[in-house]
Amino acid sequence: MPVFLVGPPGAGKSTIGRHLAVLLNAAFVDLDDVVQERAGADIPWIFDIEGESGFRDREAAAVREFADKDNVVVATGGGVVIRDENRDILSSEQCTVVYLAASLSTLVNRTSGKTRRPLLAGKDVKPILQKLMSEREPLYRDVADLTVASTGGSAKRLANSIAEQLRARAGMDDDQ
Repeated sequence: MPVFLVGPPGAGKSTIGRHLAVLLNAAFVDLDDVVQERAGADIPWIFDIEGESGFRDREAAAVREFADKDNVVVATGGGVVIRDENRDILSSEQCTVVYLAASLSTLVNRTSGKTRRPLLAGKDVKPILQKLMSEREPLYRDVADLTVASTGGSAKRLANSIAEQLRARAGMDDDQ
């Protein structure tokens, strides 16, 4: 069963995901990397040429593909939950979803000055992140099987905590 990490930009999905994959002896996939590799271009270029909807189409195709994989940890983009299709897949019994929740101040600190994020590049990130969170947080919570605060603590420690919780959940599922 795939484990998908969801959350806003700067929540630590890729960093924690890499550690979690090692702990679970699973492959690690960053959906943004998959989209870029298949497009032969980086995300800012995709946004410039195809717009956000073109990027979201590519992202949705990757979500569909990895939802059918076993033994994989998938770091998603922050906006993966805005599409109904993605939420339906993530909410299905074939996926486990971990929502990495973070405070606005943490997100601002982690994303300020990062130019690879098209929705944030060259902008005052705080009001943008506030708006994104007001729109997306209910969606993250809706698809999540597990919610973990990613503010504070090292990525390795958070990954260990998530792995323990996932193993406990799997044990509960086996007993049913």
